[in-house]
Amino acid sequence: MSPSIPVYYQIRNTIKDSIANKDYSYGDKIPSENELAELFKVTRLTVRQGIALLVQEGLLIRKRGEGTFVTKDESLVRSLGLEFTGFIDGLFYEVSRTKTKSVVIDKITSTNSVREKLELANAEVIRIKRVRLLNDKIFAYTINYLAPEIGLRMTEKELLKKPLLKIIEQDIGIEVEEALQTIEASYADQETADKLEISPGSPILFVERIMYAKNKKPIELVQTSYSGEHYKYVVRLKSDKSTKGRRWVQHTA
Repeated sequence: MSPSIPVYYQIRNTIKDSIANKDYSYGDKIPSENELAELFKVTRLTVRQGIALLVQEGLLIRKRGEGTFVTKDESLVRSLGLEFTGFIDGLFYEVSRTKTKSVVIDKITSTNSVREKLELANAEVIRIKRVRLLNDKIFAYTINYLAPEIGLRMTEKELLKKPLLKIIEQDIGIEVEEALQTIEASYADQETADKLEISPGSPILFVERIMYAKNKKPIELVQTSYSGEHYKYVVRLKSDKSTKGRRWVQHTA
């Protein structure tokens, strides 16, 4: 299991994938907490935390004295294949679930905004446009901007086989340490609508990430448009009473 993602959340993801892949079908009883604890080599409490998340989402149903069962709501289960969560810690996991349908790579003169976000001295950047699939359905339209010294090392052949983020870390050897992400509701312009196969003006979720290396230098600007029904952003909030009054803080541990 990944050391950067809470274990209970990884258990939740594993069980959720089993439901999506029909390893557990509608109404099936899943293994007991003891069995799952032995399978994952963790405590029952950790398993219970993971299951609790799926119960909250409606995917699992607890029946006193009988066990825990997969929901019989077929539409809810079918929607799993098109869900994408926004945890930065789980970025590699999420990216690995998608496939690239098409790639276009070109060198362009960047806008001031792109140049500032990447902290570039020169205006030229490498732009990579990709249409991505999830479960063989069009899922996202992504535009990546990279400095030439990084972007010129990308090839269409590689990008059709491997996620860009993995190429940066595994092939080029630049370790991504941090990301700044913004999310906003928007609408599809003509180009985005064509790529996502939706009508112009349709609602989309627009996500922008700036990826930073260990030296805090930005190495990639990613702008992704998702059809509104295909993206779910999940944040767990925890009550913090350490100061006067109550406040809620993001909690992923």
